[in-house]
Amino acid sequence: MSQITLCFDFGNTRLKCAVFEGDQLKELIVMENDHDDTIQELIRRYSPSRSILSSVIEHNPAMETALAATTKFHKLNHQSKLPITTPVGKPQDIGADRLAMVAAAVHLFPQKNNLVIGLGTAITYNFINKYHEFVGGSISPGMEMRFKSLHHYTAKLPLVEKDWNLSLIGYDTRTNILSGVILGMAKEIDGIIEYYDEKYTNFNVILTGGDTPFFVYHLKNKIFADPNLIYKGLYAISEHNNV
Repeated sequence: MSQITLCFDFGNTRLKCAVFEGDQLKELIVMENDHDDTIQELIRRYSPSRSILSSVIEHNPAMETALAATTKFHKLNHQSKLPITTPVGKPQDIGADRLAMVAAAVHLFPQKNNLVIGLGTAITYNFINKYHEFVGGSISPGMEMRFKSLHHYTAKLPLVEKDWNLSLIGYDTRTNILSGVILGMAKEIDGIIEYYDEKYTNFNVILTGGDTPFFVYHLKNKIFADPNLIYKGLYAISEHNNV
């Protein structure tokens, strides 16, 4: 049996753990919490030999101790060994999730210009040139953030849940909001891609993140969609740092 690697991705919305057997993603777990007993149960169930954590939140620090005691553990940060170089400014401020995404893009499409678009709590646009330099990008509000903002900053607009069933012209308040948020985001994404296309004539567009399925069919630009890209990046970084 191939060795097991646990790849933890702690974002602003969800705590997730990807289970790799060798280099194959076998299971994706949405965790209810990061309490000691939760982490110990994962260790007991999978007997991992390696683990890696990407976290953009204040997580339970004891989990790092538990994982380090039983596995070859690595916490992703700006000092990790990466297949890319980072912006000169403040590399310590780059989100660990963005580092994982761009590392995966370079692994999949080496020596290519890559635009990685992460669809999570926020939309992140991350550009890596053919020299494997993470140049930077931009950040804008994600889907759920837009739904919540419309509800929070108005007196009567309801809080709408994301839904696959939408049309260009809404027939009530809910469907108007669905159209405005989801189709509006799709046009934003297409517009940013076209803006990059004016400067870089040859590059790959990679769409990833939990909200990816809501947008794939609304985009006119050619993209490579992989909702699990971040986990593949974490696995590759784990391999690179736990030798």
